[in-house]
Amino acid sequence: MPTSMTTAEAITLATDVLVNWVWPVEAAQSTLDRLDVTLKEPKELIPMVTALRVQRLGYLSAITGLDLGPEDGRLEILYQFCVAAAVITIRVPVPRDDAAIQSLTDLIPGAEPYERELSEMFGVTVEGLRNPLRLYLPDDWPEGIYPLRKDFDPSVLQNDHKEQSDAAAED
Repeated sequence: MPTSMTTAEAITLATDVLVNWVWPVEAAQSTLDRLDVTLKEPKELIPMVTALRVQRLGYLSAITGLDLGPEDGRLEILYQFCVAAAVITIRVPVPRDDAAIQSLTDLIPGAEPYERELSEMFGVTVEGLRNPLRLYLPDDWPEGIYPLRKDFDPSVLQNDHKEQSDAAAED
């Protein structure tokens, strides 16, 4: 990105790159410094991010999981890129059951901690993730329990802990 690019120029260029792409996307500009682009398919993510990188449209500032709720049947993965004062968000809907996305680490090595967090907290399989080990949850955390999903029930952990304590007491 040229250092003289303004926020408005960055949003205009991002719109040209992402919205006028070969795949149809939904786009919204809620304020002058924000552009939200929703992809139709997860497979479109890598080409879109590559296009942003080629145009030097900012840096990856965050990857965020968003649970739309069990009744919706989807999760969204938000990739926020910042350039000048602009924030460009690429939204990728994935099915709640069997949620999967391709890793960005080949393009952006710094994406790894965000992707690891997404995997352990939301249960999204990040294909191509170099290091799938947990970042935050303990090693003995139960499989299939994702604490940032809306249907997470902490009492499951208490019951699991109680069952383990009872089993240890019997030994």
